Amino acid sequence: MYIQSLELNNYRNYKELNMSFEKGTNILYGNNAQGKTNILEAIYVGSTTKSHRGTRDRDIVNFESDESHIKIIVMKDNIPIRIDMHLKKNKSKGIAINGIPIKKASELFGILNVVFFSPEDLNIIKNGPSERRRFIDLELCQLDKIYVHNLVNYNKIVNQRNKLLKDLGFYYDKDLLATLDVWDTQLANYGAKIITRRSKFIDEINELIYGIHRNLTNGKEELIIKYEPNITGNNLYEELVRNREKDMKLKTTSVGPHRDDISFYNKKIDIRKFGSQGQQRTAALSLKLSEIELVKNMIKDTPVLLLDDVLSELDSNRQKHLLSSLCNVQTIITCTGLDEFVENRFNIDNVYKVVEGTVERSKHEGQ
Repeated sequence: MYIQSLELNNYRNYKELNMSFEKGTNILYGNNAQGKTNILEAIYVGSTTKSHRGTRDRDIVNFESDESHIKIIVMKDNIPIRIDMHLKKNKSKGIAINGIPIKKASELFGILNVVFFSPEDLNIIKNGPSERRRFIDLELCQLDKIYVHNLVNYNKIVNQRNKLLKDLGFYYDKDLLATLDVWDTQLANYGAKIITRRSKFIDEINELIYGIHRNLTNGKEELIIKYEPNITGNNLYEELVRNREKDMKLKTTSVGPHRDDISFYNKKIDIRKFGSQGQQRTAALSLKLSEIELVKNMIKDTPVLLLDDVLSELDSNRQKHLLSSLCNVQTIITCTGLDEFVENRFNIDNVYKVVEGTVERSKHEGQ
């Protein structure tokens, strides 16, 4: 699997952009705030429907326009697949695959699998639980359409239940209170499925991350990830019922997988709390490298790797380990200069220079 070409219209600072990519390593370089990350974001949006930044569609569209267009040609088994996406400021996005509109965004998932790695990901270990839940959800939504269905419905029900709790806080109504049990039953049903799938996902990551992390640390450290569900699926309904009074006071749902977390242990030490910054960053790198391998195993193909100015945040040893893992994976990298690649004698297939929303193909040593 690889991206053959990308076209953008009125996407952030790009009025028009048309560029092609090589199967190997593609580098976008230039000063900060020129639009490099916007290209990676557009690819991510085109594959997942969402920005890695959590940005709304209306904020992605160029401020002089009412809508923007993303067109990506993906090659899978030597067959081209065209993804078209229209983002609109005041309406929901439109998506078409090979010119045929799709009704559900989940129909897009799995056509183009991407792994996004940014400097923010290096802080996933020391940041809050929401960041770690987001990591699980973003990856599983690309790999498992049933998970998407369960997660979307779970989140809808949590929102409905929270609204009901707020209504009950303003005025107590016996009939309204009775509907809470309907929401709790559905919440427990979808929540249990989410917990089961997340647990399996962490088990799969653990099978890969142990060896990768030992290699990164020259055998000095051993990393194990533990899934920390807020509540087990079997007890979710009972806990929802038991916490109703508290939830009505707080006007929010206090138990469920929307409060899950994952922990990272290095020889029984929780590095979220007690690890050095170097240990946390190495663990984050191991996590992303494991993600690449897991996607390879599950889709029986290679995902596209998007690296957003990550190398400048890593020391030379971690840079070498990351670059050495990029064999046979299409990689699109943003950076401010090419020094890191020259120093590591890294093979580069395609180089673009990005300046104020314009992209020009550039030559480099070895081309």
